[in-house]
Amino acid sequence: MAKKSKSQEKAERERLRAYRERQRAHVAQETRRKRDNRMWLSIGIPVVALAIGAQVLFTVSSPFLPVPSSSSTPGAPTNFLPDKSTSEDRVWTGELVVNGVPLGVELDGKAAPQAVASTIYLANKGFYDGVNCHRLTTDALFVLQCGDPRGDGTGGPGYYYGPVENDPIDELYPAGTIAMARQSGQPNSIGSQFFIVYKDTVLPSEPGIGGYSVIGRVTSGLAELEAAVIAGGVAGGATDGRPNIETIIGSFKLQ
Repeated sequence: MAKKSKSQEKAERERLRAYRERQRAHVAQETRRKRDNRMWLSIGIPVVALAIGAQVLFTVSSPFLPVPSSSSTPGAPTNFLPDKSTSEDRVWTGELVVNGVPLGVELDGKAAPQAVASTIYLANKGFYDGVNCHRLTTDALFVLQCGDPRGDGTGGPGYYYGPVENDPIDELYPAGTIAMARQSGQPNSIGSQFFIVYKDTVLPSEPGIGGYSVIGRVTSGLAELEAAVIAGGVAGGATDGRPNIETIIGSFKLQ
């Protein structure tokens, strides 16, 4: 691999600095939003208005994952969490098909037993089949987020869990990483949503919580996924939002 020039290294440092500044700005914004929400609640805003405001907050408050709904998805398990022993302390292999692109995958049941056990359970039940990938980010964060049966970033399997497992100490999520999404500030909000990193991405950890549970990696097909989905960009020309190309999980099989 060619050694990076000083100008390239400087540019990367500047991008990382800018990213961290955006994260700090987000924290300040989230603090203000929470304060405002408490104020409006205290003066008796109608429940309907609160629900609408909460939905907006769910969409924009987190640097990565909107808050999942507390209600169960129809047909999904309720008050249930797959036993982490079912991850069998081993590496699982399989295939995740997205928009017809077969992605070879490996999930590490030893490194992230609870998250892998949940993913295996949902995949084997066909939970992911036909579910879309509702979020693509193309600036500083380079991820495709999938696994929400509602398709709007608020859905899940009917249960949520934590804490974070197997998050990288250096906060770097290399291209090909598969990790579980969660709500900002909430370690026990992991459900069915996961993200695929298509280009090396830094995701800062939260004090006392950590980063995001890395469950495995894509072993083949990532370049094809980029050509089929990522290259289409984000709807409306944004850098964070629904993929311009509708993106659907065809199947998710593990063994």
